[in-house]
Amino acid sequence: MRNRVGGFRLIASSAAASMFCAMSQLTTVSSATTGLDPGVGNVPQGLQSNSAYAASFKSHAVTNVFVTSQQVSCYTPEVPSPFNNGPNDGYTGELPCPGATTREEVGPYASQATSRTGYPATTPMLVTDHSESDIRVDPTNPNHIIGSSKWFTGAEGYNHLLGFYESWDGGKTWPTMGHVPGYEGFTDNTDPVGAFDYWGNYYQALLPYQFYYDKSGFKKYETGNEPNPGIDNEAVSVAVRPHGATDVKTWLTTHNGRPDNVFTTNAGLGQEPDKEWIAIDRNLTVHGKPNPTFNRIYMMYVNFNGNGSKPYVQWADGHADGTHTDWSAPVLLPTANGSTNNNTYLFPHVDPDGVVYTSIINYASKQGSCCVNVLMDFSTDGGATWFGPSTAASRVHTPPLSGAGYANTTFEDGIEETFAVGNQLSGRHYPVYIAYESKSSGFGNILLTASYDQGTTWASPVQVNDERDRRRVSAESGRRAGRHRERQLLRPPACVSLGGHPGRRRRRSRTGPVKSGLLGPAAVRREQLLHHLERPVLLPRPEAKGSQHPDHAAQLGPAAEQPRSAVSVQSFRHVPGRLLRERARRLFRLCELRQHLRRRHQRQPLPAAGRSEDLSAVMRRA
Repeated sequence: MRNRVGGFRLIASSAAASMFCAMSQLTTVSSATTGLDPGVGNVPQGLQSNSAYAASFKSHAVTNVFVTSQQVSCYTPEVPSPFNNGPNDGYTGELPCPGATTREEVGPYASQATSRTGYPATTPMLVTDHSESDIRVDPTNPNHIIGSSKWFTGAEGYNHLLGFYESWDGGKTWPTMGHVPGYEGFTDNTDPVGAFDYWGNYYQALLPYQFYYDKSGFKKYETGNEPNPGIDNEAVSVAVRPHGATDVKTWLTTHNGRPDNVFTTNAGLGQEPDKEWIAIDRNLTVHGKPNPTFNRIYMMYVNFNGNGSKPYVQWADGHADGTHTDWSAPVLLPTANGSTNNNTYLFPHVDPDGVVYTSIINYASKQGSCCVNVLMDFSTDGGATWFGPSTAASRVHTPPLSGAGYANTTFEDGIEETFAVGNQLSGRHYPVYIAYESKSSGFGNILLTASYDQGTTWASPVQVNDERDRRRVSAESGRRAGRHRERQLLRPPACVSLGGHPGRRRRRSRTGPVKSGLLGPAAVRREQLLHHLERPVLLPRPEAKGSQHPDHAAQLGPAAEQPRSAVSVQSFRHVPGRLLRERARRLFRLCELRQHLRRRHQRQPLPAAGRSEDLSAVMRRA
């Protein structure tokens, strides 16, 4: 999924799936906290320090591979970017291609044959930056992985295609990479997301669109003045990499002799498809019978029409050779109170029964910019008819769309929620899970809720991010917790021994976690859970960031859409007094944890089928 969350530890692996499966027996519990979104401060799985989290990477052999810097990629952009903010923040402007090593076609391209005078660029340009990465695993071969990302030649002008990178050994090496071909005639291709079908064909969703820069450097989206009048103004499209392809240029990008466009528009700013997402029904059978929607490809997107955004779905049925049937007509999804305004961020998923679900973020106009509603729709007949929306959470306070929205980072907000479906039955249905952002406490938290009856009821949310931060919020009081307890911090708590000579402080490691002997059973259980996690393949670090699309910032000029520079991790020096206070603060919290655990009864096993349990209790066991 697209991870727009900075500073939080989110579990996304088979071990997490097992934990979520245990949550399938829950009953719905309502909760509310004055001033805070429900669930904020409810962290049943316990907290951990930043140093303990950092140390877990080494102890569990997590490795990082910088993929896109391994080869030189180039292409000929349709519209040259005239900006150069260098040398600040590593900016260089567009650079001529020194010679691609990816074996991709560097242009010009067939789709650029109808360009106006002055387009495309006169020479291939070097790909210098990347952002918004997505990664997918082949269901026919778990060692086969394809990732995709924005592929920038002009970061300052937000000028990019989509690129891909491919591994056949579980992410150890990435010998194949380059831009996704077929849509080079557009100024930009954006919003990378992909999906494998049943046979291992990889479907890349794209959002290609046209604009040009005026003499002042502003982006212009004008019907009739597009750089390339021979193609559509904007589209939601697909490119397919057939199963077994090894050459960087092997992609299927046409359907019935034309570009494989799901939806197109030539209305300029009057009609703007955006936020596309793709899912494929890989269930060969359903309830022991042939699945009537087997290998159905669902493409969802929203359409901005100047008066909010409307959510749509279209579909086609895929074939073994990577081709597919015609795309269906657009179907408008159900929205809150019959409204079709301000609905966005769709994440289609298909459960083992062939039911297709999606979450939706609804910006209720009466709530202004304060809050959003988190909704869900679903279809049981392959997308023809839809039920919903079900409200998973309402009036959720969201981080700002610009400026730092998270603790200890400079990351900005992008998308408010993420969505998943379970693969084990809970009663009659498969569970669905929605995680979403909340900033009601003053900084970003991640909340999780679940439904086991297709959205009829929702479990009371819990907080997923587990950092121990002095700004974390107490759900009971609604006040900032972790204030400086100076009197208590003058000496360590009586229940915790520093060890060593009474008059001598033990040296504190600058990089290691708190000694394991001080950790309570909750931390040990968390370590056991992490031990069973799949070893993740870490994507290339984001090297550029800007708005996803011409949305509403288009008229603000190039400065409003300039990508941020690469984020680096730095170490900070602290005065000795701060080190002492921090050590005492951690010991105090560990003492509290140990005293709390002593008072608790012996833990019971996970609930058996047919039993119900509070969501918080299951999360605590994880």
